[in-house]
Amino acid sequence: MASSDFSVVLPVYEEEENLEMVLEELTRALDGSGSSYEIVAVDDGSGDGSLEMLRALRVKFPALRVLRLAEHRGQSAALHAGVRAARNPVVITMDSDGQYDPADIIAILDAFERPGVDAVAGMRARRMDSPWKKLQSRIANGVRNRLTDEHIRDTGCALKAVRRVDYLELPAFNGMHRFLPTLLRRNGKTVVEVPVSHRPRGHGRSKYGMWGRLIRGVRDVMGVRWLISRRLSYKLDEVNSDHGTSTAAGS
Repeated sequence: MASSDFSVVLPVYEEEENLEMVLEELTRALDGSGSSYEIVAVDDGSGDGSLEMLRALRVKFPALRVLRLAEHRGQSAALHAGVRAARNPVVITMDSDGQYDPADIIAILDAFERPGVDAVAGMRARRMDSPWKKLQSRIANGVRNRLTDEHIRDTGCALKAVRRVDYLELPAFNGMHRFLPTLLRRNGKTVVEVPVSHRPRGHGRSKYGMWGRLIRGVRDVMGVRWLISRRLSYKLDEVNSDHGTSTAAGS
């Protein structure tokens, strides 16, 4: 079981019909985690009744905190706002569309507690999407991994665990959530993958289309390639201080 207190960050964009079910499942799963937790839901300028639903659900779910972006800014912005607002040292990220099983968070946290592990990325063992959407994801995974010299098997899985301080040290940009494991490894962190389940969407619709995803993805991956190529790295040979001279290393 997990020992660290944690915050679950949920970006929300027009998921009114899914929210109560997701929060019920989250609460049921997390009450048995043995840790203190909070749920930070960030409404990303939804045009439906998601914000009103979240406000009403605070009565039923005391661990729920609700943030609202002034306008629709995308999943990376909503996640970043939620992580910044989180009160606990460990952050779990998850979509609010009901396609992830919150019970998998326990396995994610158990992997996170292993020695030497800095972050955990979920890997959807059996995708419950249409063949067309699975093909899109397969292409996107391959392109990102090839161009960033990575080997993450499911870059699009939203279920992840990371230390809040490590997340906030990363460069913030639109699309950063798709490259979280790569960016963390760029900073010298160890990321492991854990299989998680995946379910068909019960309500609502996907917010991503093929061409929009492709255009944004190519632009983002080129930016990440540039970041990786320009990584600042150095070692200190000598440190002079009032107490004498010593050797040290860093990057």
